[in-house]
Amino acid sequence: MKRIAAAAALWACLATPLLAFDINEMNDAERLSFRDEIRAYLLENPEVLIEAINVLEQRQAGTQETNDQTLVATHAQELFSDGYSYVGGNPDGDVTVVEFLDYRCGYCKKAHPEVAELIKSDGNIRYIVKEFPILGEQSVMASRFAISVLQNAGPEAYEIVHDNLMAFRGDISTRSLERLAKQLNLDVATIMDGMASPAVSDVINKNRTLGQLMQISGTPSFVMGDQMLRGYVPLDGMREVVASLRQ
Repeated sequence: MKRIAAAAALWACLATPLLAFDINEMNDAERLSFRDEIRAYLLENPEVLIEAINVLEQRQAGTQETNDQTLVATHAQELFSDGYSYVGGNPDGDVTVVEFLDYRCGYCKKAHPEVAELIKSDGNIRYIVKEFPILGEQSVMASRFAISVLQNAGPEAYEIVHDNLMAFRGDISTRSLERLAKQLNLDVATIMDGMASPAVSDVINKNRTLGQLMQISGTPSFVMGDQMLRGYVPLDGMREVVASLRQ
């Protein structure tokens, strides 16, 4: 009977935030006995802890989702209509996907062909890139180069450069970027000079500020509709999110 009572008290503690029961009203002997009974019950029934952890994780996930939706709504203008980020896919698509990425990020490189396949196979997705270099100076150089291409050569050239930088496996350097610009028949001097322009710096600074406001600490990170996906998500997972948004 004592263990049944202890189990009931434990479950009440885990399930409800406010209790009439107060362990502080017990004397030392009663408190020690109560703790021993709880310990004994948990050792005999460890699945109770698993159940409690599952409940906690579900509550935390729900809280995170609600918080993310609030963040997206609060910063919708900067996310979806900033006026300076690359916009690809279908510009009139019914679902918008925003990706915060770093060209030196292994998971960004892994996600890249799957994101491309999602956009191509769906045909009704608007895709926005947020240059978010967080992995060192080479990341910054790559983003500066890509943004300079967008500003000086336009979105079509940017799309090609973006794909090439995602596929690139060597060190990012002035020489490697100049070589890439030459291979793609870009105006090398204009692109390379543009990397140091205040306009390029402004884009990176704004994206970093937005990332902080969105509580983004790693890449890739996605905003899909009103949802946030923090980290790499396989193609099937992204398709499921898109389908749920359309429902």
